[in-house]
Amino acid sequence: MMHCPFCKKSAHARTSRYLSENVKQRYHQCTNIECSATFRTTEAIDEVIRPPAEKTPPVAEPVTPPAPRKVQGCYSSPYRH
Repeated sequence: MMHCPFCKKSAHARTSRYLSENVKQRYHQCTNIECSATFRTTEAIDEVIRPPAEKTPPVAEPVTPPAPRKVQGCYSSPYRH
């Protein structure tokens, strides 16, 4: 929201259009009935404070199956042979 440059009340954006990928032109109208001024602004990106985080794909590590258990000489083992 912008303030009217004449009466300093709030002004709402009525319409907008892109002039380029990073530049937008907006038309505003003052919400003060006694003023009702219409004016145009230009909005542009001046500086990028922080670029978006880059997602790095996770490295797939090879999965090795666990070694089979060998139980020798244990009578209480369920794996008794």
